[in-house]
Amino acid sequence: MTRSSVQGEDTQEGATDASERAQAVRGDGDNGVGDTEGSTGSAAEDSTEDSTEDSNEDSEDRPEGEAEGPRPRRRRRVLRWTAVVLAVVLAGTAGAGYLYYEHLNDNIRQDALNLGDSKVAAPTPNAAGQTPLNILVIGSDARDSEENQQLGGARETFGSTPLADVQMLVHLSADRSNMSVVSMPRDTLLEIPKCTDPDDGEVHPASEGRVMTNQSLGHGGPGCTVATWQELTGIHIDHFVMVDFAGVVSMADAVGGVPVCVDANIHSRDNSGHGSGLKLAEGTHPVKGEQALQWLRTRYGFEDGSDLARAKAQHMYLNSMVRVLRENATLSSPNKLRRLAEEATEALTVDPGLDSVKKLYDLSNELRRVKPERITMTTMPNRYVGARVEPTEDAEQLFRLVREDIALDGKDAKKKPDAEPEPPADPAAPDDEIAVQVRNGTRTDELGTAPGRANTVSGLLVERGFAKAVADPSVLPSEDRTVIRYPSADLEGDARRVAKSLGIPASSVKRSTDVSGVTLVVGADWREGTAYKAPESDDRTPESAEALNGADDSACMNVNPAFTWS
Repeated sequence: MTRSSVQGEDTQEGATDASERAQAVRGDGDNGVGDTEGSTGSAAEDSTEDSTEDSNEDSEDRPEGEAEGPRPRRRRRVLRWTAVVLAVVLAGTAGAGYLYYEHLNDNIRQDALNLGDSKVAAPTPNAAGQTPLNILVIGSDARDSEENQQLGGARETFGSTPLADVQMLVHLSADRSNMSVVSMPRDTLLEIPKCTDPDDGEVHPASEGRVMTNQSLGHGGPGCTVATWQELTGIHIDHFVMVDFAGVVSMADAVGGVPVCVDANIHSRDNSGHGSGLKLAEGTHPVKGEQALQWLRTRYGFEDGSDLARAKAQHMYLNSMVRVLRENATLSSPNKLRRLAEEATEALTVDPGLDSVKKLYDLSNELRRVKPERITMTTMPNRYVGARVEPTEDAEQLFRLVREDIALDGKDAKKKPDAEPEPPADPAAPDDEIAVQVRNGTRTDELGTAPGRANTVSGLLVERGFAKAVADPSVLPSEDRTVIRYPSADLEGDARRVAKSLGIPASSVKRSTDVSGVTLVVGADWREGTAYKAPESDDRTPESAEALNGADDSACMNVNPAFTWS
């Protein structure tokens, strides 16, 4: 497939103090609403201001790396493509029978799932043999069709490298009782791993230092965005769904409109013509067509004018759309269902595991089992680094809850103590024959590596009869909790035996292809002493994730007074 695409670009002048950084968050100038154009790289030098509606909403700087000195201030693009795909995935957009048309299969494009070298092991099934399901939703800023260009503006950059400006992880629990959605801001700074393009074999080297996460899509395709997520979060991703934004208009039309709420009159347009153009009176109104797209694109006028406020508005929209799709009786109309199916499938690029209408329909049936009140939408906790953001400690807490399949709404039944797992197929070797590598993973964001921990723990193992235990000083990972990893089933028994000898719980023994033998990583929870005590888990969703419940129909966007009207 050809990935030529279009995206807009713009940059703004650097913000060097707290006041200027706040303006960067809002995207405003001295008067609180204006914008200034700038330039921060070769790609941006070719960008010109588009006179079409809201071209500034769709522009983006494309840094080749993080430069020294003040960071450029730039406008944040709306998370605009997500409605169509989450509506398809979360709610199942068609009734039985109407999706089974061969031409719908032809509409669906596909690409490789994971382009990185390292893989994250799939989660262990629960007692009932069930496993969670993780789907990464990607919104590309590609403008590779006339319709997309008309809706998105910034036509002058046709053919540029696409950006993954929308990234949302949809997690379906193993027992199918609840669903969690985690959004990552597009300007999150992280390291992109080495990725190999499956179409032409081009190898994209790992990023030199941290870059914006939305650049991952240009490193070979959506499979590199998947690899980047897995590297950051440690969450195994089963599928991805990538969409463009042209389908948002037709999707909203097909369902008859999606109710949204504002707490005051809003007009997203400043004196310079910047803004989505959204104009609504105070209260709740159904939006469809281009007005639905305007809602999803609006940044000027919502709260502080940042991407974070816009993400909140999008979460409200998606929750509302899910409720409409479940409750709206008009969707029993065959013609409307066909239309919805046509529009949805034409907007999708998926991995091979979802490359047919049958597979998408089966997936939607799985996801439809979750009631709206058990759907929780969150934003990855973050903090500003200049005009960019980075994950915080709360982000790792959120990722851990997803990894461990703990519901973000706090309604999971009280967990029973870990039962003794089934014995491994291959029992443990004698202790003195088990080779164990011990690594010091005690470093945290606040504390440096505790010295000598790998030597201390490997010596402890030797004292307990594990004569082949050795410290590995060449690798200094960072782990919140002490963990034992093993690469294959024939070493599971050995790994469990090591854990039992040290009092490490069975839940901390993980299979992973990232190690070549039994590997004990001493985590930040064991920075001193020779007796390991597993910490009590805090399974609460961080407040900084700004969780929104799927059944909350009272949510209303706060309107910035500078964008109201009477």
